[in-house]
Amino acid sequence: MNQRPEQHQDQQPGREAPMQPQPQDRMEHWRASGKLAGKRALVTGGDSGIGRAVAIGFAKEGADVAILYKDEHEDAGETRRLVEAAGRRCISLAGDIGDAGFVRDAVAKAAQFLGGGIDVLVNNAAEQHVCEDFALIPEEQVERTFRTNILGMFWVTKAALPLMGEGGAIINTTSVTAYKGSAGLVDYSATKGAILAFTRSLSQALWQQRKIRVNAVAPGPIWTPLIPASFDDESTAKHGEASTMGRAGEADEVAPCYIFLASAADSSYLAGQVLHPNGGTVVNG
Repeated sequence: MNQRPEQHQDQQPGREAPMQPQPQDRMEHWRASGKLAGKRALVTGGDSGIGRAVAIGFAKEGADVAILYKDEHEDAGETRRLVEAAGRRCISLAGDIGDAGFVRDAVAKAAQFLGGGIDVLVNNAAEQHVCEDFALIPEEQVERTFRTNILGMFWVTKAALPLMGEGGAIINTTSVTAYKGSAGLVDYSATKGAILAFTRSLSQALWQQRKIRVNAVAPGPIWTPLIPASFDDESTAKHGEASTMGRAGEADEVAPCYIFLASAADSSYLAGQVLHPNGGTVVNG
């Protein structure tokens, strides 16, 4: 048993500073080899957790990075500092990814900062809200979750595509819940299933049209600010205990999947596929 202290945050997205223990999302032990030298990457939800680890990992591999985030300014500032400490350039842009207008402007600013284009797009931003009785699920919650998790992914990808060339890579964050479901996260799980279908369909269209590879990562229980911002004290303390490995994973254990999929040299024969860093759960998909 790897139980954490009971803790909860009342606001989504969650913040990293109050979390105990602190998440491992700084890629401190990553040994880089220049896999993404000279690349330009855009990461949504890049302020903390998986998005932060991916941004830092990309930077250590030689990429300049732009991150989109909602309003976690302190966390985003720390991510930017760590990317720059790795020797790469970084811009952070705050706003609501569910707003197509914001997305268009932010992607254009990101591309301009990166030198006029985007080589790697990571669609990672998401939110989730527990509802134990589906008969009581608020309509506005369902609409909000879909707007952030899947519609935002549509808007970002649509805005980024004109700025991406042949050989680019798109990596979408789905979830183990897309395969297993979750009784208390029905709307969230539904969006993650939609992301799975989006990935498979888009991969066929974009490889044929533009030679852009599209793949996904489906994390299991990972210790990020989204967890105490979503669950009650007791559930947060036990997060990940039901996995085969009996613990929640860390963002640093997930980010290598994104680095692998971003690298054309390493994953040139993968399109429409999903990697599963989930602590040993077999999902047959």
